[in-house]
Amino acid sequence: MLCLSLVAAPFATGCSVLAGSVHKSAAADGPDGGEPRKDEPRKASSVVMFLGDSYTVGDRGVQPETTYASATARLFGWQAVVGGRAGTGFVATGRGREAFLSLFESQLGWRPAPDMLIVSGGHNDWRTPAPQVAAAARLLLERARQRWPGTHIVLMGPLWGTGSPMPGALAVRDALKNLAHQLRIPFVDPIGEQWITGDRLTGQGNAARLVKRDRTHPNQTGHRYVATRLAADIKRMGLAHPVRKG
Repeated sequence: MLCLSLVAAPFATGCSVLAGSVHKSAAADGPDGGEPRKDEPRKASSVVMFLGDSYTVGDRGVQPETTYASATARLFGWQAVVGGRAGTGFVATGRGREAFLSLFESQLGWRPAPDMLIVSGGHNDWRTPAPQVAAAARLLLERARQRWPGTHIVLMGPLWGTGSPMPGALAVRDALKNLAHQLRIPFVDPIGEQWITGDRLTGQGNAARLVKRDRTHPNQTGHRYVATRLAADIKRMGLAHPVRKG
């Protein structure tokens, strides 16, 4: 629950010590500038919730307010609430022994309905049979729809720290992509879009610049870059300023 209070407070007050640097650096690192145009009219802030693993809430030494989730929210001026826990997934429970569905219920589901929910996961599920992961994801997404009928939902597939994901990760990605199609939910595919290329170990691709020594998690520059890639997809989906239906 620490991650929720840390992230929600700065956005609720409309200020952040990182806001200026994230806007400028993220736009510079991105492929086509995820930052909205400065001449666009200012709209009421959308409330957007994120649910995910260590990529979303931060790994060791990384705070939730500096991850791609928070950086994306700053780019669009969203009020954001970030939930989840490192090591978790649709099936994977991590050290807290809770998977996404349980974390959704305890951290997000009891709150007033947001304008949009972005669920990002699958990385930690790569050892689990893909059909089992998809079944757990379906239960979570249907629960969110039932709880918040008018909320936009976006499903984001596994993030990976190299350009060569494990076969299990690809299978999970495919299963989640197919599920999103069945549920008519927009799907973001970081692996398919090759957000990360090469490998830090060999010094090839953008991984050498964007990924930590663990070859898994983005560094600070990497989080800002991922934010611009996600922002570009969100804009293409027409969800830069989501408004809850009804």
